[in-house]
Amino acid sequence: MSAFGDPATQMAFAVHENKGVFALLLGSGLSRAAEIPTGWEITTDLVRRIATAQGVEEQDDWGKWYVEAEGKEPNYSEMLAQLAVTPAERRAILHGYIEPDDGDYEEGRKVPTAGHKAIAKLVQDGYIKVIVTTNFDRLMENALREVGVEPTVITSPDVLKGAEPLTHSNCYILKVHGDYKDARILNTDEELDVYPETYNVLLDRIFDEHGLIVCGWSGEWDHALRAAISRAPNRRYPLFWASRGDLRGRGAELCNARQGVPVPMNDADSFFTRLVEQVETLSLSKRQNPVGVDMLVNRAKRYLAKPEHRIQLSDLISEEVTKIIERLDQNDMGTQGKFSAEEFQRRVAVYEGSAEGLAKVCGLVGRWGDDTQVRLVVDTIRAIVDHAEKIRDGMTVFLNMRRYPAVLAFQACALGMMRGENWSQLHAFMGVEIDSGYDGRVRMIDAVSPSLWKGAEQNLWRNLPDYERRRTPLSDHLTDTVFSEWGKTFLSSTVKLSSDVMLLEMLTAFLYMESADIAELRAALDKEENGDRNYIWVPIRRAGWDSDFRQSILPKFENGEFVETLARGRFGRGDSDYIALAVENHNRVAAKMNWNFW
Repeated sequence: MSAFGDPATQMAFAVHENKGVFALLLGSGLSRAAEIPTGWEITTDLVRRIATAQGVEEQDDWGKWYVEAEGKEPNYSEMLAQLAVTPAERRAILHGYIEPDDGDYEEGRKVPTAGHKAIAKLVQDGYIKVIVTTNFDRLMENALREVGVEPTVITSPDVLKGAEPLTHSNCYILKVHGDYKDARILNTDEELDVYPETYNVLLDRIFDEHGLIVCGWSGEWDHALRAAISRAPNRRYPLFWASRGDLRGRGAELCNARQGVPVPMNDADSFFTRLVEQVETLSLSKRQNPVGVDMLVNRAKRYLAKPEHRIQLSDLISEEVTKIIERLDQNDMGTQGKFSAEEFQRRVAVYEGSAEGLAKVCGLVGRWGDDTQVRLVVDTIRAIVDHAEKIRDGMTVFLNMRRYPAVLAFQACALGMMRGENWSQLHAFMGVEIDSGYDGRVRMIDAVSPSLWKGAEQNLWRNLPDYERRRTPLSDHLTDTVFSEWGKTFLSSTVKLSSDVMLLEMLTAFLYMESADIAELRAALDKEENGDRNYIWVPIRRAGWDSDFRQSILPKFENGEFVETLARGRFGRGDSDYIALAVENHNRVAAKMNWNFW
């Protein structure tokens, strides 16, 4: 079968492109890998218990024995009714099949499986919000709580009355047969024939407003649930039905009636694990439409060329900021959950995909814009930082990453200014103060420059593929991957991009130390190297190890005219002597850096 006709791939595309639209219908097959028996396995075991109590010898196949003895298939409801009269008794019987004991925990039985965990990942990332299940166990709830998602769980009509509304819940679980610790579970044919009216209303809404993915449910015994799916009036979103082998019986009839798509699977674990992998792959590969980005850049160029279009330029940038903020607020970019290299890579790709257009426009403004237009970039970075700081609880890594679009906008604008030799504008831009949350008001470089941003930790960025042994992985990534492409829009050529980045890093170090006056700087450099630090610390990146720095950047500072130009641009406190001392200070700090990473 062609990959383009693969129903699993078709399903993954539908889930990815319609975030939060699909509901899951989960049956006992999902929990099979946890060694929680299916309804049929419980049925045949109930046959065994009843028969052995009556003196019947042990059988290899109790289902086959029952058919031969009774002339019909064993019925789960009938077996349970023979052993227990009241719902509480039936609950007690099921408890033994579902509740893990110490041995189960040690052996990894009756605990969330790979399938449960994959579903929890889909919920965490915002792709799934509604789950309907016939299962009595709590494995799904436990898997969700492990990733920081607290679901709204409906186990009875009474619980439904006081529950959080469907639209307000990050994850809504309807356990149509109840919970194994609640005596009001539904088991018998009579109980499964008709649902309470409140359930019918809720199911009608779910099946009308959502697409549906069915897994681990045969459709044979749950009459009321089958009826709810059948009467759903709309077909605006598809139904996908996963099954081992060919879908048969009432399940096949229902799938055909709904024009559903059968999806072959080996088991529920591999089915949901593959779905997560495919959705994540689609997310990683998705970027802004290149045509849309090109149109955005062309509009920005027209607006920059004519000062009277400053309002249009402002609106254009504001639209891009709004898109980025909306992306920041989606569930899959939340600050809770567990860190992994794969999750870090995914977030980097999402941030870069959403910020590409804005960064290119900021680069154009840096290269060609006047002070009024540069203020739009400053306001843009402030807006992204302000929004990033609205959430302050969660994993520190994820919290810091929320500023990454602002880092990209800053770097693009600064590189554009430097390529245009707009030195005074660059100094002012890098030094402008912004509100940085807990840190209060700080300079732009302290908040969002790649040299000083809190999310720039080297070990963090070594999680990128093939960056495990890089000395300066963030600087390398921005230089070799991001701006080697984006920079073509506003740098004319990216042949000397590495040198540009290292010069910008050095100017960042100059600006960082400008809080010290020239007397303080001289005093630090005049100290003897006898254990005391004879320099003022500044951030060092590629300059600490890249031989091109010594060959292409340091010689620039032997040119008196270049140093005077920087001083006129306010670098080194506007003093060429200060710049000379700053270069010496920079070299001393670089010499102290340990780059023996290998």
